[in-house]
Amino acid sequence: MTLRSSLEVIPVTPAYWAEACAHLAKKDRVMKNLIPQFGDAILETRGDAFVTLARSIVGQQISVKAAQSVWDRFAALSKRMTPGAVLKLKVDDMRAAGLSARKVEYLVDLALHFSSGKVQVQAWQEMDDEAIVDELVAIRGIGRWTAEMFLIFHLLRPNVLPLDDVGLINGISRNYFSGEPVSRNDAREVAQAWSPYSTVATWYIWRSLDPVPVAY
Repeated sequence: MTLRSSLEVIPVTPAYWAEACAHLAKKDRVMKNLIPQFGDAILETRGDAFVTLARSIVGQQISVKAAQSVWDRFAALSKRMTPGAVLKLKVDDMRAAGLSARKVEYLVDLALHFSSGKVQVQAWQEMDDEAIVDELVAIRGIGRWTAEMFLIFHLLRPNVLPLDDVGLINGISRNYFSGEPVSRNDAREVAQAWSPYSTVATWYIWRSLDPVPVAY
């Protein structure tokens, strides 16, 4: 899913990418064939932590096109998308932008967590992946999948394996099992060869299904 802000932000890319690609090509026959197909395309992160999570909430259970439309209307309610700005918005205005009552509650809860310091944004760089997941899923409207997407697309963590992601499972089925159904255990076994760069392998599996890179 891609929800773009009206402001262009210079993307940040992982320093480990070339090393990861070399490791995966050496350890995994599928990756050896897959990686060269996508040239210089690379994982990117844009925006800040709050905006990334807010966009993930807005986009839940609706199409990419619909999510973009709602996000644009929601973002237009304030000059800058910050926790403090969201907390000042009127519920009626947020609903009029196309947000459900539940998503309004989720966004307010997210803003409260950020503005009150309940989430340790500055500490995340030093925390391990699971500790960050635990902190994020305590916020209403954020489940494990969203937390793992945050680890990948915002924090650029190198070894995230999102087993709840339909695209990853479908891609493993297509690339490793000739389209046969794949269980989480099957996926986990395939991914043993990917460590410590499961994020990069997952990104290329996604590319095998949709060549257009994903950005949050």
